[in-house]
Amino acid sequence: MSFLGKALWSRRKVLKQCSILSASAAMAPLSASAMALPADGKKLLVDSGTASGNLYTRIGVRPVVNARGTYTIISGSESLSEVKQAMFEASNYFVNLDELMPAVGAEIAMHMGAPMAIVTNGCEAAIAQATVACICGTDPELSQSMPYVKQRNQVIIPKYARNPYDFGVRMCGPEIVEVESDEELRTAINGKTAMIYVLSGPRAFKEPLSIRTICAIAQEKGIPVFVDAAAEEPVVPNIHLAAGATFVGYSGGKCMRGPQTAGVLLGPKDLCAAAYWNAAPHHNWGRALKVGKEEAMGMLAAVRQWYKRDHEAEQRQWLAWDNFIASALQGIPSLTTHIQMPGSDLSNRAPVLTIRWDGAVVGITGTELVEELDKGTPRIMVGGGEGRRPDAMSSSIEIMPYMMQPGDHKIVADVIGKHLRHPGHFESPPVYTGQANLAGTWAVAIDYVRGVGHQQFVLQQDGDILTGEQKGEIFQAAFHGKAEGNHVTLRSMMRPGGYYLPYTFTGKVSGNTFAGDVAMGEYGSGTFVAVRTA
Repeated sequence: MSFLGKALWSRRKVLKQCSILSASAAMAPLSASAMALPADGKKLLVDSGTASGNLYTRIGVRPVVNARGTYTIISGSESLSEVKQAMFEASNYFVNLDELMPAVGAEIAMHMGAPMAIVTNGCEAAIAQATVACICGTDPELSQSMPYVKQRNQVIIPKYARNPYDFGVRMCGPEIVEVESDEELRTAINGKTAMIYVLSGPRAFKEPLSIRTICAIAQEKGIPVFVDAAAEEPVVPNIHLAAGATFVGYSGGKCMRGPQTAGVLLGPKDLCAAAYWNAAPHHNWGRALKVGKEEAMGMLAAVRQWYKRDHEAEQRQWLAWDNFIASALQGIPSLTTHIQMPGSDLSNRAPVLTIRWDGAVVGITGTELVEELDKGTPRIMVGGGEGRRPDAMSSSIEIMPYMMQPGDHKIVADVIGKHLRHPGHFESPPVYTGQANLAGTWAVAIDYVRGVGHQQFVLQQDGDILTGEQKGEIFQAAFHGKAEGNHVTLRSMMRPGGYYLPYTFTGKVSGNTFAGDVAMGEYGSGTFVAVRTA
């Protein structure tokens, strides 16, 4: 049964004559190439690679031993074998996606305790699709006018819940209305309000404007509420639906270990249908948000397995790995270890091992160790990385066993132990004498990978300490920094929307010119030239 009746569209027909895909085409038998697959097709699922030679190394990419967690930048989680098998089998058939999604969604909803569900391109896509479903429903005129014309063009977000992932809301183009109390929420809700978004977490249950309070007010006003539970365990009964939420979004590629590009949107049947209708395979606002049959079936397999897995045994295994690593590092001067057991937070539930030491005693700082582990073979990613020369030598790293594979704990323990027992030699940064004068107003040109940005620095100086204001093209931030001789470091943290944009400017001053490099964290790096104008 399709969400959307018989309106089954294909790119070929749309481009040629904008006609509906015929039922006979949709029900055509498998192609000859699919029918010719060997009966033992499962044998194709063979990993022929090794740690030193595999499909990644052959193109110059170095795989990672993941002792850091389910970060997207290091490819999230390793999908379960059942997920890999489901995606492989799904790839051998053609199906009608308008029939597949409600079938998959209905079973996912049954397992997760929701009225209905759809598979999305991760939780961020779930946020976006839910937002658009609330803005325009399944009205084709409203969808086709997105994001420029919207009858309901506001989404309310509690100020404490602003975060980088509310970009899923912002990308849909509504005005973001921040509130800090239940009175402000009641006042903010009006005829233009499409939805309320809130990020889940322990704080969202303790704040005066909690998820339960938000949902109660929203139900009075008839406004949908989206709870972002991306990294959380999908417990049943669902705590957010029980609190009155309309939607709950989950990542598929974190604790559920489904496809990295998949997520789940839970909600009412009509709004889930609208969220799917606004995305691919339909020619609406979310055409770019395409979930293939492989991701849909892989996500279903992950959900099925979640409610079969022995989660207590997994926790015991992770704790044993932490203890093995901690034990292997005993005897290193000044080193201590601590294991933080999971608390009330449903996200990233695993025991985290923190390793602390005095970098001056051991001979290596946490930041230096993180760099050595990253560039070494095997390449190891860990969390944290505190400590720097010469004035902040108290050091630490964190081990998150969440996505480590059997045997990884021995590799991690061995490599970290070698670096801490035999650190080699590390130079302290040079000490510069003299003092440049940076007080004044500077016109700044930043060369990004693509494009040039223009900013203004207004700086004050007290000895070697710098403060001031960074006036960007759109946003502003406060500066703090230091001048050592003619070498200068300036740091700021802009706050565009729900996230922080870090800038670190390092360079040299020569008269009225200040030039060097700028680092912006995940947003890359560039070079800059600043000229004093006053």
